Amino acid sequence: MNENFREFLERLRQEKELLDIRQAVDIRHIATLVDQSEHALLFHNVIGYDMPVVSGILRTQRRATMSMGCSKYPEIEARLRQGIDHPIAPRHVETAPHKQVIKLDDEVDLFKLPIPMSSIYDGGPMITAGVVIARDPEYGINSGIYRFLVKEKNLTGIDIVTPNNMRLFAQRALEAGRPCPISISIGTHPFEIMGSGFRAPLGVDEMSVAGGIRGAPVELAPCETIDLPCIAGAEIVLEAEILPTGWVWPEGRFGEFTRLMGGLHWNPLVRIKAITQRRDAIYYALHMPWENTWLGAPTRYTAIRAALKNAGVQVKDINVTLGGCAMWHAVISIRKQAGESKNALLAALAVMDLKHVVVVDDDIDVFNAMDVEWAIATRVQGDRDVFVIPGARAKPLDPSLPVMPSGVVPTGAKVGIDATIGEGIPHERFERIAYAYADRARIGDYVGGKADEAPPTVNASAGKINDLAQKIHALIETEPRYYSEIAEQFSDYDFQSIARALGKLHTDEKLWQDPRGRMCIRGSAFAAKPPVKA
Repeated sequence: MNENFREFLERLRQEKELLDIRQAVDIRHIATLVDQSEHALLFHNVIGYDMPVVSGILRTQRRATMSMGCSKYPEIEARLRQGIDHPIAPRHVETAPHKQVIKLDDEVDLFKLPIPMSSIYDGGPMITAGVVIARDPEYGINSGIYRFLVKEKNLTGIDIVTPNNMRLFAQRALEAGRPCPISISIGTHPFEIMGSGFRAPLGVDEMSVAGGIRGAPVELAPCETIDLPCIAGAEIVLEAEILPTGWVWPEGRFGEFTRLMGGLHWNPLVRIKAITQRRDAIYYALHMPWENTWLGAPTRYTAIRAALKNAGVQVKDINVTLGGCAMWHAVISIRKQAGESKNALLAALAVMDLKHVVVVDDDIDVFNAMDVEWAIATRVQGDRDVFVIPGARAKPLDPSLPVMPSGVVPTGAKVGIDATIGEGIPHERFERIAYAYADRARIGDYVGGKADEAPPTVNASAGKINDLAQKIHALIETEPRYYSEIAEQFSDYDFQSIARALGKLHTDEKLWQDPRGRMCIRGSAFAAKPPVKA
């Protein structure tokens, strides 16, 4: 799917997922308007700026699904898997549309870009949708998405508090006493956002993953002032260097994927050396947290599924829940064999920054919170099925962790809950209520006037009841049957006659039940034995 950023916006417009706001709008109002809107918004007339702003393009499940060229949200995981398993190397081109306007040195002025504020607690306007490309002399190219808080006309911070490849590159440059060049591509297709958001191992080029997701090479163009590529299809590119200042400059606060405000961060400084842009560039402001969430969750699905496959566990479904910020909670249903539920928990808890994992049987709907809670309530014994792993690597943004000194990687606890049916417990204990004749008796039909026909045996005589009792006796003599099965087998009789016939068998002390509650003949091999008295 070789679609660019503008073509994607037009597709959103055609599908009535994007609204064009053409009247004048104060840039300070953009974030809250996007938060209130069911649509992505393109602001054509931002007061004081010559550039339109688009935001919210990935803010719903439907738009995230559309962005990946999928018809259903779960298909995004397969699209990402395709990119990981079948990467396509980028294609390098000589020039790009964002070279139409080039600003260098004193012409660089970030304050002319319509970079909105978001939360009332933000430390200032910040660039949120820049795909960052960096190179390390030993490890090669890395791509990711990081926030840049604007401080001066050519100076920002870069939020790399969490341990990742970009932080490693910056740390290595700092230790060598040199700046770390980066390109920042703003206004790129979600394919590149998805690819760069995947935490690939060192040495893996995320733009190749993006190419695999796209099904075609990502085109990269050379920068003007640094020896790095940038995304050729971008609306705007910032050419910059992370200065070798270390993590000593305060910035923030930031709105996080947790739907909470993060605290003050300590980060390096970034000097912007050049701005290249289209003449009619559109500024894309990624709106936290949901634009981050809908494309972030599939990266967890892919990693969890791979871990469980390596553990030899058969997976039915995975739900990385929105309540867990699409980061910390997973519910996994498995086709269980003995002992595999604990193996599944251990494998899943090793994935990324997952904190809490619940494993359930394949009869549980992992997308139904009540179903999952019901499994926990009816299948879990805390001393047997809940375990805690202390001292595991944690994410600094977890607000439940103690306050740590800057630069210290925090540790926390991981929790596994085995909500599967325990070995040795009869499965009939977990047979759900299923109402008889649900396949044919529909309330809508009766509201619409349907009437059932009465069988011809209403008010059967004593003789006919005795005959029916003998027929039922013959039926359950060879195989126990549930009451409802007997009623169905003799549906040409009215229900009262069936009940009376079973009543006669009970009066004659011939009727009994097997351990599963099915009707059988007293004294037969099927009959349940009374409990032994103490």
